[in-house]
Amino acid sequence: MLWSDPPEEPPDELRRTETMVRRAGTVLAVATVVLLIIITLGP
Repeated sequence: MLWSDPPEEPPDELRRTETMVRRAGTVLAVATVVLLIIITLGP
């Protein structure tokens, strides 16, 4: 990469998509743990 090249920053849309995917993954992981605890303690 040359010093005259523009910086390779991802576009805003890609950045927003990455944030949403990361947030969805976190929510899914927490929901899975909560569901496993409920199933374990249930019966």
